[in-house]
Amino acid sequence: MTNMMSVKDVSKLWNISERRVSALCKEGKIKGAKKIGRMWMIPKNAQKPKDGRIKDGLYIKKGNHNKLPLPIGISDFRLATSEYYYIDKTMMIKDFIDERPMVSLFTRPRRFGKTLNMDMIRTFFEKTNEDTSVYFKDKKIWSCGEKYRNYQGKYPVIFITFKDIKFNSWEKTFDAIKEVFAKEFLRHRELRESDNCDEFEKRTIEKMILGEVSEVELSGALLDLSRMLHKHHGIAPIIIIDEYDIPIQQGYMEGYYDKVILFMRNLFSGGLKDNKHLSFGFLTGILRVSKESIFSGLNNLSVYSVLDNKYSSYFGFTAKEVKEMAKYYGHSDKYKEICDWYDGYRFGKTEIFNPWSVINYFSNDCEPRAYWQSTGSNDIIGEIIANADDEIFERLTSLVNGNTFVTYIDTGVIYPQIKNNPSTIYSFLLVAGYLKTLETTSSFGGDFMCEVSLPNREISLVYHKEILQQLTDIIPQATAVSIQEAIFSGNSQKLKELIENLLLQSVSSFDTAKESFYHGLMLGLCALLGGMFISSNKESGEGRYDIMLRPKNKNLPGIIIELKAAKNCKVEKLKELSEAALKQISEKKYDTDMKAEGIKTIYKYGVAFSGKHVEIAVD
Repeated sequence: MTNMMSVKDVSKLWNISERRVSALCKEGKIKGAKKIGRMWMIPKNAQKPKDGRIKDGLYIKKGNHNKLPLPIGISDFRLATSEYYYIDKTMMIKDFIDERPMVSLFTRPRRFGKTLNMDMIRTFFEKTNEDTSVYFKDKKIWSCGEKYRNYQGKYPVIFITFKDIKFNSWEKTFDAIKEVFAKEFLRHRELRESDNCDEFEKRTIEKMILGEVSEVELSGALLDLSRMLHKHHGIAPIIIIDEYDIPIQQGYMEGYYDKVILFMRNLFSGGLKDNKHLSFGFLTGILRVSKESIFSGLNNLSVYSVLDNKYSSYFGFTAKEVKEMAKYYGHSDKYKEICDWYDGYRFGKTEIFNPWSVINYFSNDCEPRAYWQSTGSNDIIGEIIANADDEIFERLTSLVNGNTFVTYIDTGVIYPQIKNNPSTIYSFLLVAGYLKTLETTSSFGGDFMCEVSLPNREISLVYHKEILQQLTDIIPQATAVSIQEAIFSGNSQKLKELIENLLLQSVSSFDTAKESFYHGLMLGLCALLGGMFISSNKESGEGRYDIMLRPKNKNLPGIIIELKAAKNCKVEKLKELSEAALKQISEKKYDTDMKAEGIKTIYKYGVAFSGKHVEIAVD
C-alpha cells in the first residue's frame, strides 16, 4: 500500500474536496483507484482528471455538452460548489472581514439565497477535521490575500436553522426547537469528552441531546454551547441563526405569539448580547422584528435590509451574473425575457433578479412562469387583505394596473402592527418581495418614504393569485363558481344578482367607494377563473380597457369588462352608466387585440356600481 494514497491525501494534493475525489473514483475517472473495505485508495502517480473548470467560481465546462446541473433547492455550499452551477458570492466574506460587525442581520424575501450564503459562511470559518479550504481556493475570496485566508477554518461554529419550525401550537414548536438544538449539541460531540468542560456542563450536553430541558434551560442553549466551545477550542465561536423569524410568524398566525417572542428574546439575549464567548453572529430572516424587543439592548446589531447598499449584491442574482448564466446554458437570446419576468428588484442601489425563478426558468427549457408562487406560507397575506380599508384596497389593486405610489416604509415592521395599523402592509409587502422601490428618501428615525410598484411580470401573476385571490376568504366557493358560469354564458341578469348578493352579504358598506375599489373586486373575481390570461388597464384599439380575459383555448369566449361607479345613483341612472360603459368598449375598439388573435366569441360587459347596487349591460 506504500504506492497508494487516501482520499484525504489526494484532496489536499489536487485542491478539490474529498467528496469530489470519492465521486471521481466511483465514476471510474481515476485510473488504478481501488476500494478497500469502505475506503478508496488511489495510486500516487494517478493523474487528476481534466474537467475544464475555470477559476472564477462559475465552474463552466468546455463544450456544449454535459452542462453542470442547476442548483434547484440546493442550500449546501459544498454540494453547490462541487456538483452544480454556482455563482460566486464569496466576496461577501471579504466585506464582512473588512468591517467585522459583532452581530449581522440580513433580511431578504424567501428563496433569495439566505440559507446557502449562511452555509457558505459556516464552511469558510468553521474549524473542522476536513480541509475545507479546497472549496474556496478557486473562488474570489482566496485571491484577496493572506489577510482573508487566515480566517479560514479558524472558528468553532454554532449553526441553527428555524426554517422548518412551522407548527400550530407552542408545545409542538418548543419540541421542534429542542430537536434543532439537540442535533447541534450532538454535532459538537468533541465536547462530551473534553477535558476543558466540567461535569455540570457535560450533563447539560446530555440533557440537551435527550431533549430533557425546560423552556428556561433551552433559552440558555446558545450561551451554554458558546461557552463550552470557547473553553474547548480556545477561541470564541461564531453563531449563525438562519430564518430566525419563521417561528415568530407562525406564532402570530396560530395564536402563540407572546410565548414565542418571550422565548426568542431570552434565547438571543443570552447568545448575542454581552456574550464574551461570541466572536461574531449572523442572522437571516424576512423581517427585522426589532421593535418587539427580541434584540432589546443589543447595541452590537447591524441590520442590512432590502433598502441598504451594503451586501446588496449577495442575495439574488445581478444582471452580469444572469447574462453569464444565460450564455453558459446557450440562451443569451432569452435575456430580455428573463428581465421582463424576473428582474426589477432593487436591494440598495443594486438591480437584482429573483434567483429561484431564474434557475427554474433555465431548468424548464426557458418557459416563463411564476415559479416563485407558492414557495412559502402566505397566510399573512390573508391577514393583510382582511384588515385593508377602502384606501388600502384601492392602492393594492392599482398596482396591478401598473401604477405606483409613494408610501412610508418601516423595515422593522412587526406582525401585530399589520392588524393594528393596516398601512404597514406596504412595508411587509416590500420586505417580503411583492413590491420594489423606485425612489427612496430617508425619513425621520431611519425609516423611508418610497415610491413602490410591482417588480416584474412574475410578481404581477403572483399578485393576482396570492393577493387578489385572497378574496376567496370572503367569497363562498359556490358563489365564485356561479359568477364564473354567468360571465362565460353572457347571463347579465344572473351576474347582477350574484354580485349584489355578494356585496350585501360579505362586504361592509362601500357607499363612498371609488371605481378603483370595484375594479379591484372584479379583478379579484376574475383571478378565480381558470384557463384565462388576465390583464388590466392595458391599451387595445383606441384606448385602455379596464379588464380583459383572454382564453388560453381560442374556442372559448374572450371577456372585456368596462367599469363605472357613482355615488347615490337611482336604478335608471345606474342602467345608463352600464350602457355607457358597454358603448365605450365598442367605440374604443377594445376587442381589437383579441380579434387579431383569432378569438371568435367575445363577451362585452358594461358594469356600473353605486354602493352595494350594480347594473350590467352585455353584448
